[in-house]
Amino acid sequence: MTRKKGRWISKLNNTHNQISLFNMSENLKKVIPIFSIVIPAKNEAQSLEILLPRLKQHFPIVEILVINDGSTDNTKIIASKLGAKVISHPYSMGNGAAIKTGARNSTTDITVFMDADGQHNPNDIPKLLAKMEQGYEMAVGARRVTTHASWFRRFANVFYNHLASVMTGYKIEDLTSGFRAVRTRHFRKFLYLLPNGFSYPTTSTMAFFRSGLPVAYVPINAGTREGKSHIKIFKDGMRFFIIIMKIGALFSPMRLFLPVSILFFLTGAGYYSYTYLTAERFTNMSALLLTSSLFMFMMGLISEQISALHYKDIEKDQRKIKR
Repeated sequence: MTRKKGRWISKLNNTHNQISLFNMSENLKKVIPIFSIVIPAKNEAQSLEILLPRLKQHFPIVEILVINDGSTDNTKIIASKLGAKVISHPYSMGNGAAIKTGARNSTTDITVFMDADGQHNPNDIPKLLAKMEQGYEMAVGARRVTTHASWFRRFANVFYNHLASVMTGYKIEDLTSGFRAVRTRHFRKFLYLLPNGFSYPTTSTMAFFRSGLPVAYVPINAGTREGKSHIKIFKDGMRFFIIIMKIGALFSPMRLFLPVSILFFLTGAGYYSYTYLTAERFTNMSALLLTSSLFMFMMGLISEQISALHYKDIEKDQRKIKR
């Protein structure tokens, strides 16, 4: 059924060289509403006045969900006026909470998430959908390094991308991009893991990788955001680091526990060698370090068995699709 629904993207690819997205034929427009667009928004009335008309021009009959996260400006009024379906939180619950609300209310097989601040170009959506048609379960808009706002953000993103790549065993090109297309049914399986804050891209990306669901990256140029960013570099940066550790321990525990175990073992063995050569003693510290390395290794083995439970439902779902 999924493949049948996905045939529309082939039509889009075949016509890509003949027409622009801003001048789609009526026949092409009729096959577009196989996906939904979810836009979390908090006090983004000004930027939505620009973004929503562009989306309507690109995809006139696509389901657009604006999740109004306790805005105090005219976000709800503007979004409704411009034809989007608005779902409002009674108070600000966080970007991740808005994403979860959007995923629960999406009515299509594929959901596209994008920010409301104007950084994401609607013209890039077909590129993400083309990757989904190729068999990927998530397609992420990977921002080029030069499009990050400051050198510090560039360094932080490179560091987190590398760390997450080590934890998952896959190359991650943009861990924090909020512009992505996902298979809705798979994304919903991980909603319980997503935090209510700004790190849903980190959690969802690592969860897909470690669950054996293929993820693709599409290079994009991020625009300049409208208004002030709600992300605090140091506070949210530390949260990203903790989340990477938590998700890594949850989905690939031996990649976390084994290096720590080896470090404790080498330190304990090295310290014992030193004390034996200098004082012919086996100290309590050596015993503690060597015992700790064994405990770390055993914790990793147990965690690996527990983490296998996360793959059970995914495998069942894949078998149902093949049948």
